[in-house]
Amino acid sequence: MGSTGTVLRELRGAQKSSKGVSLYSRYVNRPAGRLLAAGAFRARLSPNQVTLFSAAFTFTAIAAVALVEPSWWLGILVYAGLAVGFAFDSADGQLARLTGRGGPDGEWLDHVVDCAKMILVHSAVLIAFHRFGSLPGEGWLLLPLGFLFTAVLTFCAGLLREQLGKAAVGTAPAPVATGAPVSRIRAVALLPADYGVFCLVFLLLGAPGAFRAGYAVLAAVHALFLVAFLAKWFRELKALRAG
Repeated sequence: MGSTGTVLRELRGAQKSSKGVSLYSRYVNRPAGRLLAAGAFRARLSPNQVTLFSAAFTFTAIAAVALVEPSWWLGILVYAGLAVGFAFDSADGQLARLTGRGGPDGEWLDHVVDCAKMILVHSAVLIAFHRFGSLPGEGWLLLPLGFLFTAVLTFCAGLLREQLGKAAVGTAPAPVATGAPVSRIRAVALLPADYGVFCLVFLLLGAPGAFRAGYAVLAAVHALFLVAFLAKWFRELKALRAG
């Protein structure tokens, strides 16, 4: 077993392409995941075990949103749990590419956890609004439902785009990072749609009005991104058929 530095160098050479990745994922989440993957490698953990660590941090934080009265301290703890869970979500794939121990079971488990995370985080916000929100009106209860719809549809449509694209052109191993230029403007533009940026809104749990406003802004932005993504993916799949 190599040193941690050696493992980190090998992990840096086994990264996915940065194309279509926001600045947060590129410069915060992936490097954090790389450190966790190196630690998991030295601890002889499997990628699936790392996925379960991700689920444990994420679901514990989500449960706290629904069950504990909002406060500034809760917001910090929730954000920390979600951010660490997201970093472990990056680490499992990096560990799988490093060790060659990835497979359909691991990809399936990762997607199941991701889907559950999206459903539960917005469901928890809905429960928190109902239990603790002192909402200006009951219409605010529709906001988490709308955000939930947007998040799940984006996830499912994106996954179908990936799988149907592979079926059309043939499967290939995940691309690794190269020296090809990546658009910095696109990486900045994708920040509002990044799950890591979404997690930041929970730091406002101690100020219910500010949290509602931030959550509403992110919901609107994600809805706009959904429309843009659906149009883009449809055009790409149609082009594959034409080709």
